[in-house]
Amino acid sequence: MRKKYHVTQKPDGSWAGKAQGGQRASVVGSTKAEVMQRTIDIAKNKPSSQVIIHKMDGKFQEERTYGGGDPYPPRG
Repeated sequence: MRKKYHVTQKPDGSWAGKAQGGQRASVVGSTKAEVMQRTIDIAKNKPSSQVIIHKMDGKFQEERTYGGGDPYPPRG
């Protein structure tokens, strides 16, 4: 099963990278770029992981998949 991380803005304006279902953020920082990079570095060290990046309003922005098990490109 793929480990998922979400990069979101916190109410205080800082950014957090958190494992889905986790209690605490794995990464916290003042800029989105900093938190994205550090969260991606964590994800790349897992056998199969995904980083889901959200906009300031919390809506989906993009998704990045690392490691094995990526279904793209689909077989056809």
